[in-house]
Amino acid sequence: MEQIGVVGAGTMGAGIAQVCATAGLQVVLVDVGPDQLRRGQAAIAESLGRLEPKGKLPRPAAEIARRVRVTTAVSDLARVDFVIEAAFEDAAVKCELFRTLDASCLPGAILASNTSSISITTLAAATKRPEQVVGLHFMNPVPVMGYVELIRGLRTSDATMERTRELAKALHKTAVESNDSAGFIANRVLMPMINEAVFALAEGVGTAEAIDTMMKGLNFPMGPLALADLIGLDVCLAILEVMQRELGDAKYRPAPLLRRYVQAGWLGRKSGRGFFEYAT
Repeated sequence: MEQIGVVGAGTMGAGIAQVCATAGLQVVLVDVGPDQLRRGQAAIAESLGRLEPKGKLPRPAAEIARRVRVTTAVSDLARVDFVIEAAFEDAAVKCELFRTLDASCLPGAILASNTSSISITTLAAATKRPEQVVGLHFMNPVPVMGYVELIRGLRTSDATMERTRELAKALHKTAVESNDSAGFIANRVLMPMINEAVFALAEGVGTAEAIDTMMKGLNFPMGPLALADLIGLDVCLAILEVMQRELGDAKYRPAPLLRRYVQAGWLGRKSGRGFFEYAT
């Protein structure tokens, strides 16, 4: 595999494109508009600029950046044999995108989703190649985190799983296989903790600073509220809604304060304000 497609130039898509280019792959990065692509390229350049002085890149940052070609045309993926979708966490959006990819990509191409909660079986059903649809969920920030979730849909073939494992290995990621259950492993465990921290904040159990400091005192590298800001509060809300709907358990009900923050546009780091404030 020498060329890979990434659909979505947001935080996750840009990070995925970066690690693929760093591993020596040619990347076709697709998004709906030039502004999104410019922001994605800027995020990649900023990340590479932090890593290069630390000696953490196998080749010059400029060479890695040149390996990422941006485009607004899905048709530019016509010759790519592996595509990773990194669109917003919305099942309808992702299903429509998978229908488009199915019609645009090579018959033998694997279509992978970076979804953090949505059923791979559901996404695969939107295509005529369900055996070639797989979940490949990266952790944020992608260039730093060393693990990915590998999710097999009901009809995902062994060959697709093996090719995806090989890609993860080439990207220097450890692949952990999860069943196709809402939230998979990482968010099935992580999101209830973040949600409970938001409930604790809303109920006055502690300030945001106190809650995060206490959790870091339990050897978490980052407090749950700061982590929610990093992930994006809109993304956290979307994941919890999927888990509540699919698993049918009230314990996944999103904290009302989380929903209000999202309604206010306080989405975390990307908006400059979440549970904490950030320089923009």
